[in-house]
Amino acid sequence: MKFLGITIDLKNIPTYDSGFIPMGRFNHEFLKQAKKPIAICVERDGGLRTVQDTWITGTNHEADKYFVERAVKFLLWARGGYKVTICGDDDIAAHIEKAFSKSGQYAFDNGFMSKVYEKPFEVLSLPFSEKPLENEQSKPVGGKRDGCRIGFDAGGSDRKVSAVIDGEAIFSEEVVWHPKINPDPNYHFEGIVSALKTAASKLPRVDSIGVSSAGIYINNRTMAASLFLKVPQNAFDAQVKDIYIRAAKEIGDVPLTVVNDGDVTALAGAMEFGENNVLGIAMGTSEAGGYIDENGNIKGWLNELAFCPVDAAPYAMIDEWAGDRGCGVKYFSQDGVIKLAQKAGLPIPETLSPGEKLKMIQEMMSDSSQAEIVRDIFRSIGCYLGHTLPYYWDSYKFKHVLLLGRVMSGEGGNLILETAKKVISEEYPKYSFNMHTPDEKARRVGQSVAAASL
Repeated sequence: MKFLGITIDLKNIPTYDSGFIPMGRFNHEFLKQAKKPIAICVERDGGLRTVQDTWITGTNHEADKYFVERAVKFLLWARGGYKVTICGDDDIAAHIEKAFSKSGQYAFDNGFMSKVYEKPFEVLSLPFSEKPLENEQSKPVGGKRDGCRIGFDAGGSDRKVSAVIDGEAIFSEEVVWHPKINPDPNYHFEGIVSALKTAASKLPRVDSIGVSSAGIYINNRTMAASLFLKVPQNAFDAQVKDIYIRAAKEIGDVPLTVVNDGDVTALAGAMEFGENNVLGIAMGTSEAGGYIDENGNIKGWLNELAFCPVDAAPYAMIDEWAGDRGCGVKYFSQDGVIKLAQKAGLPIPETLSPGEKLKMIQEMMSDSSQAEIVRDIFRSIGCYLGHTLPYYWDSYKFKHVLLLGRVMSGEGGNLILETAKKVISEEYPKYSFNMHTPDEKARRVGQSVAAASL
């Protein structure tokens, strides 16, 4: 296939998505033609900066602009930032400034990052020789096992809570709920408090509460989260920003730590393997990413892989929240399963919630008339994953990948893993990392147990 003058040849193509163009493969083929050096710097709070040295062609202008757009997009959501500096090409910088303006193609990204970092979003241009110095930091998190702890995992389809004593879970519970479609913040608050009180009732005392939740959290405050997608902004500011702080007070004066669920996924992996340098990916309501570095620390990166581009196809599915095409949420989540089921023609009632649709599709695996279609759906997701993990590795350099979440449950999860390994072996043999899935229970409640160690 060909896109923007770049030819991409694939041996493995998703059964129900023949137009898929892996972002990493596009980048790889593009860079074969690129000779002009540029640098992309993304700056976030406290003067922390990620700097990516790369190249453009200088002649294929449409491909150059697209490549840099998607590189900036990836860095913003993987690392976080409100200031982008393009070093080495004023024309590309001007294009990025327009594209990421309040009225540009990436207006959502502009507004989101401005909100999270509470600073205006800006794009600057500098000569390549004046590119900023990278400035990263890391800090330890989790791994605490002593005492009586509660771990809460706020998923989009169900919430999980665990009561843990000295590192051993004595109680775990999953409850179905529908936070992404509920505009009432009291619905969310009451669900969280109910879970915490249930776990507390199983413990002689509560020494700490750890929360794993999709979104961006600063000082335990909710800065942005898809769980509260339908909550009006005024109610979000008044009742959601401090929702976990308020919920914890219902248990008493107990220390609280709230961490993005992706980082908790990676932490769960590090605890299970006894090794660090772990990328965690939770495939549930959305795609949550997290990373524990080689020293067992988190980097303060956003790791919002749901919004990172993985498909360069011009007609890739649009995410209804960000308004962008080809981003991870439509490939590695229940949305990805539902999308492929629709393409395969499976009869899925529109009246069901997304979580109920996923469950119904997974149950069709036992129906002989539908089973092979469903298997091909999960093989297609495995094909997506096999093409995408090397692309993620280029940014994270991980040693281990841990795959969690309801999409990874049952036979479907096994097919995803098996297919991803096949794709990597056949098309990306130079990449070396280990892929893991925990046992069936840990796939669903492992994050709540890990959260208890925060």
